[in-house]
Amino acid sequence: MVNFLGTILAFVIVFFIVTFVHEFGHFFMAKLFGVRVDAFSFGIGPRLFGVQNGKLSFFKVPEGGTGTDYRVSLLPVICYVKLLGEGMFEKDRPLAPDDMMSKTRGQRFLIMAMGSIMNILLAVILVAVINGVGTRADEYLEEKPVIGRIETGSPAEKAGLRIDDEIVRIAGHPVTTWSDVQLAVGSRPDRLIKIEIRRDGQILPFDLRSESVTKYQMGYAGFQAKILTQIEMVVSGSPAEKAGLKRGDVILGIDGKSIYFYKFLETIQKSPGKELLFTVDRGGQTLTIPVTPRREGEVGKIGIAQVPKSVIKKYPFFAAIGQSIKQNLSNVFLVVRVIRGLFTGETPTSQLGGPVAIADFSYAAFRLGLVPLLGWIAVLSLQLGVINIVLPIPVADGFQMFVLAVEAIFRKDLGPKFRMVLMSIGWVLMILLTVFVILNDFIKKLPHGWGSLVPF
Repeated sequence: MVNFLGTILAFVIVFFIVTFVHEFGHFFMAKLFGVRVDAFSFGIGPRLFGVQNGKLSFFKVPEGGTGTDYRVSLLPVICYVKLLGEGMFEKDRPLAPDDMMSKTRGQRFLIMAMGSIMNILLAVILVAVINGVGTRADEYLEEKPVIGRIETGSPAEKAGLRIDDEIVRIAGHPVTTWSDVQLAVGSRPDRLIKIEIRRDGQILPFDLRSESVTKYQMGYAGFQAKILTQIEMVVSGSPAEKAGLKRGDVILGIDGKSIYFYKFLETIQKSPGKELLFTVDRGGQTLTIPVTPRREGEVGKIGIAQVPKSVIKKYPFFAAIGQSIKQNLSNVFLVVRVIRGLFTGETPTSQLGGPVAIADFSYAAFRLGLVPLLGWIAVLSLQLGVINIVLPIPVADGFQMFVLAVEAIFRKDLGPKFRMVLMSIGWVLMILLTVFVILNDFIKKLPHGWGSLVPF
């Protein structure tokens, strides 16, 4: 029950912020151009109370008011604005000076665009704040993609890749970090991927048939980086504490050999009662510390919690902004590629996330703390902004902007009947899409996804 309520609360907070910023963009630009804003609603559903022309009222809007009704509605999930004349395309309709349809195409274009612009701006600001405050991240993600492990039977092994190969290009696109590699492979499940690697100074091409993992069908190749192990916690009275290991120590090797995160625990468990010489990096100083794992049942344990080596990424003011723009620009291209992949078949529908998935991710970020929550809001805000521009659905802001651009080029408005047909089609498509993504969220929770619905 607590998890359910927490999930609902997190979803409301996140989605409210993202939609408020979007609708405020429309509101601000409409006011700037003198368009009457009939309502700015905080929430959807029946009106609970609001303020118009400085007067508070409950439930119904008082008659005769001319100002914006700033209202609070029953379900505080999203916000919306209602503009005078929006969506009204009748040819002979009398237009008031503050009617949206009385404004120039350029002004209407900017009113439609400002919602998405504000979402993208919010993402840039939040990521810049996170970059300035500093956040902890796994070190290997920004390192050169040199393979440190290949899992047995994996696509990487079948393709002929080897440890110490450096990945330089995936699907024709250069990759310079493990973060690049994860995005490139993760977004291409069950695909034949062209990979170029550097081996002994030569660039060699390989064909890798990726697989899919998790309910989101993320692409899987089966190679991993050279990830060092960092001690997150030392248990009191444990062999690690007695040996002198401390929180923050980075394990470089055991018994003179390099040891990486995925082999570290296995080595400890296989050595109960056997002294091991740990090579440790402590604040830039290299130490050799003997540690003897204590036998617990059939395995050895030393009493620590370990994590991949991490670093604090923190930037000065202008660098934080520049890095934010770079990160968000990269994510814009990723969102566009995913949307394009939905139409070409390269992106599985399981990678789509509807309200249920957004709620789950929101609660997970909420539990991790303020910085992860801000990061998730930034991701969602950027996606909303980009999707609103590029989604080819007539009711989306981007399609309306496209229509205005076409009308400006040909200096002629589309017929009102044609516009109404487009809007009707748009609403039908939007309803169908909404139903699909919600159903898709629930289907992903089944053991075999959509396959669980097949009775044979």
